Amino acid sequence: MSLEPAACDRCLRRAWLVGSLAGHIERATADSPGKRSPELLALPNRELAKALDRRDGEMLAARASSLNTLGLRGRVSEGGGWACCRHDPRYPEGLRGWDQAPAVLFARGKVSLLERLRPGGCVTVVGARRASSHGRGVATELGRELAAAGLVVISGMALGVDSCAHAGALEAGGATVAVLGSGPDVPHPASKRRLWRRLGEEGLVLSELPPGQTPRRWTFPARNRIMAALAAITVVVEARCRSGSLITASMAQDLGREVGAVPGAVGSSGSEGTNSLLRDGAQVIRGAQDVLDSLLGPGAPRLERSGASLEPALARVLDLVDGGCSSADAVAREGRLAAAEVAGALTRLELLGFVRSGSGGGYERTQLTAPAA
Repeated sequence: MSLEPAACDRCLRRAWLVGSLAGHIERATADSPGKRSPELLALPNRELAKALDRRDGEMLAARASSLNTLGLRGRVSEGGGWACCRHDPRYPEGLRGWDQAPAVLFARGKVSLLERLRPGGCVTVVGARRASSHGRGVATELGRELAAAGLVVISGMALGVDSCAHAGALEAGGATVAVLGSGPDVPHPASKRRLWRRLGEEGLVLSELPPGQTPRRWTFPARNRIMAALAAITVVVEARCRSGSLITASMAQDLGREVGAVPGAVGSSGSEGTNSLLRDGAQVIRGAQDVLDSLLGPGAPRLERSGASLEPALARVLDLVDGGCSSADAVAREGRLAAAEVAGALTRLELLGFVRSGSGGGYERTQLTAPAA
């Protein structure tokens, strides 16, 4: 077997056709990109081209069928990437035999991660782009603990929850995969270029779009279907009632995959989507252990959440937060401590991972515990 995965001419021609029709797909899916784009991408080449371009569709399909793929192969290698098609034995198990599966996955990063993309070993974590500080903290913690437990964390590198899940997995030195709505060499959003670069070095970046393709509205729900298919469970951390994360959850359900959601405050707009999922039967996800229990069933290994030993002064402040003091003022008042001492202690506890800052400057406990004295 060759060192790098292979992509055959036939599949590369299909990928070229999809990229060439990107503008047509954008117009055809303007009203419902979440539903229409996956349906279109399931069509064979000729039907797809004719459905999107009645005048030149036949000609475009004919051109695709005889395309010399050397140019596309050159663009892939020049960008430091590689490609894997559905005829390669390392093509991800969760996508095999599925009519909506991409013909080619263009990639940057560790080839070895391809062999770990089996649904039972992968978790997709998605959520709001404008996530609250609580949502970002939960996503980071989920990414960190799931990766530390040996699972592959999959997300879309979007702002908010997605990026935090990737960051948490990288912090743990674990495996994480980003599925982009652009070509693998086009970081989106651009503000996440540093994360994209790190994912390409330590993890894996995947896309069904050829190098150089910029994102469009339809490419995001299209990539969501890939994220849903790759993992055994999709976990939604925060989502409004019309969030793209709910599209991913719906796609996962259609594929027979599990869906989990992190409960949120009743009445909070940022939790409307997740609470609706829970009402409709999604699994309650309070932390990484719930995900492990879902994937592995009874007897799943218990996660170790033990942090560093704490000196008495820090332990006292942590006990006060645990007891309901959610602000520095409340901790100082209840513990009869100096404000400066409390501020320093809370900063250190946050750096150690025992608390996280919430909305309005308050603090909340994480699931990390200090070892017994």
